[in-house]
Amino acid sequence: MATTRLKLRSYAAAFLNAVFFDLHLYLILGVVLGVIASFIDISYEWLNDYREGYCQTGFYLNQRFCCWAEKSYATCAGWVSWSKYLGIQSPVASWLYHYLVYILSGVLLAGASSVLVVYFAPYASSSGISEIKTILGGYKIPRFLGFRTLVIKIIGTVLAVASGLGVGKEGSLVHIAGCCGNILSRLFGRFRNNEAKRQEMLSVASAAGISVAFGAPIGGVLFSLEELSYYFPSQTMWRSFFCAMVASMMLKFMNPFRTGKLVAFQVTYDRAWHGFELVFFIILGALGGIIGTAIIRLNLWAATRRQLAWVRANPVTEVLCLAAVTSAINFLNILLQVDTVELVSNLFTECADMGYEGICDPSRIGRTVLLLIAAAILKTLFASVTYGTKVPGGILMPSMAIGACTGRAIGILVQLWQRHYPTLAIFRSCAPDVPCVTPGVYALVGAAATMAGVTRMTITTVVVMFELTGALIYVLPIMVAVTVSKWVGDGFGPDGIFERLIRFHGYPYLGPQVRYPRETAAAEVMTRVQDLVVIATATAPTNTLAGLREFLIRTGYQGFPVVQSLETMQLVGYVSRPKLQAAVEQALKVDGYSEDTVAYFGTSLTMDHPVTTRFVDLRAALDTPPITMSLTTPMFLVIETFKQLGLRYILITRNGQLNGLITKKDVLRHLAALDNRSERYQSIPGTYHYDPVYPGQSSPSNEYGDRPSAHFTHRFPPVPQQRFASLTEDEIVS
Repeated sequence: MATTRLKLRSYAAAFLNAVFFDLHLYLILGVVLGVIASFIDISYEWLNDYREGYCQTGFYLNQRFCCWAEKSYATCAGWVSWSKYLGIQSPVASWLYHYLVYILSGVLLAGASSVLVVYFAPYASSSGISEIKTILGGYKIPRFLGFRTLVIKIIGTVLAVASGLGVGKEGSLVHIAGCCGNILSRLFGRFRNNEAKRQEMLSVASAAGISVAFGAPIGGVLFSLEELSYYFPSQTMWRSFFCAMVASMMLKFMNPFRTGKLVAFQVTYDRAWHGFELVFFIILGALGGIIGTAIIRLNLWAATRRQLAWVRANPVTEVLCLAAVTSAINFLNILLQVDTVELVSNLFTECADMGYEGICDPSRIGRTVLLLIAAAILKTLFASVTYGTKVPGGILMPSMAIGACTGRAIGILVQLWQRHYPTLAIFRSCAPDVPCVTPGVYALVGAAATMAGVTRMTITTVVVMFELTGALIYVLPIMVAVTVSKWVGDGFGPDGIFERLIRFHGYPYLGPQVRYPRETAAAEVMTRVQDLVVIATATAPTNTLAGLREFLIRTGYQGFPVVQSLETMQLVGYVSRPKLQAAVEQALKVDGYSEDTVAYFGTSLTMDHPVTTRFVDLRAALDTPPITMSLTTPMFLVIETFKQLGLRYILITRNGQLNGLITKKDVLRHLAALDNRSERYQSIPGTYHYDPVYPGQSSPSNEYGDRPSAHFTHRFPPVPQQRFASLTEDEIVS
């Protein structure tokens, strides 16, 4: 009876651990992200307001909180502008002073953000979404998700957004969430030693990042599913949903805007739309696709110019110049003087709830439309050029602001047309004495269309916009506009900005849309075994830790197949360069090991060494068994395996003998050659051109590659099990 109770108790403990342990970790992740998002919201808004003045009630209050009890900022006595603080009475002198302070403060904030990124965490620049897509596809980017990157990303995002540059915090929150998830996963052995768990954590964290960025937990889950993840099973979806829900609840609890809203631009509408408006929603969708394509091409043009020697050598100077030009021009347009989130909130809000800077003044409609069009054009230029510079920030919110400006302008014109000609047949569905056209809805639809045009996301965009408004009645217009936007955008090219930047940077990424048009076997694409650098466990004089270290110095490749001998080529496993290097360095730190200690990879045993010889077990560094395929495997199956499993390499074998190797970059170059196009994958820095390297020569260094292309081999002997000490998996730092 006691034995039965113990078994039941152990089963219950195992069940609870399996079901709830991960949820505890995701609960912590959601809480942390909610706190970080609140900190960013409060901090950048405070810094942005302090570019214009300060609160004499309390220096820690931004303008909204300082004037909380006032109906208008103009009647707020607690907020003091800098010109008033200095006693400047002349309107012209006051305007000039504000103009100079606005420019200088923008340059200072942007410069500080860029300096932090360039000198402390280079991977903290841009949004990081393209890199996260690549990591989820199986490619490792060291330090991209580290603690230093996290800290600089948070601080840099606050500074960059407050400076008025054409970037938003929403994309950065995805990278911040990924960093938090990676750091948390490394605190627990269950995640630290499990690549699949770490990939799942990154998918879950990305969903939570979008959840706190837009106040849309369901949209966050769909973003991770539609835009980022290769593999998204139902268990990952449930955990993503849980983490996104916790993050949103924490953001609601923190209430950074003191309005009860998850985000500043969350709105509600109480009017229905009419059938004739569908035509204008389609027009907005087409414009969104065109504008999105223009943003992508301008951004790639700017990224190409950024490769010039002078620009690459002076990234901080580039940011300072952009900040000066952006601030100088934005100040001249009253709509652009506020930050992007506040601009979007103003454009989404109806005139009954606000009258920001004359947007709702019927006597100034012409001026308002011109300001909106000018704001859309300027935002397009600034966002396209700034995204990708050495500051943290994304493109999601700027694209929404561009679409909102366009949509609001069209909505005002349609409303003006209906008011002047209410008897036209097209307006017969409008009720008399009741507002027929809602310009705020046009801004919402335009924002969705442009974001879809830039990213090519459809379902995610619709759900995010639905969660922002909470109005089911507007889902159909948003769906129509997003669909048309994607159709028009795909007419110029099927990929969104994140996929285009992946190709531009040469990351090994196979998108879900990749299809293989030919019947080709793996043997026709692989690198033959004769062209590989392999580690053979046969007897050789260089079978020590010192020999391994010298081997790593002379070969710059990122991984090596391990075989029993060069005669049999029986595959033992695959060892990546970082793991092998870490294992060697760790072994040299252990008492009793020296550079003459013999390495052991766990092959057949011989007695080639004296009994007194001590061995170090490096089997924990091996990938055993690695993913293998046969020579006759169709390439379409190879490509699908790369995509679904997020692999970096596949070994080609026959009856256990190594015949060759295929990396993801091999597949990408092969596809590019089939398409007869000059893609960046054909000239990736450090890729393989099959230049022969013979024993005694140094192999070329390869920063990005996964396999060698040299006739160079290294041998290591088999050893008896009784004569080695072991390095465990936990001791090897990947």
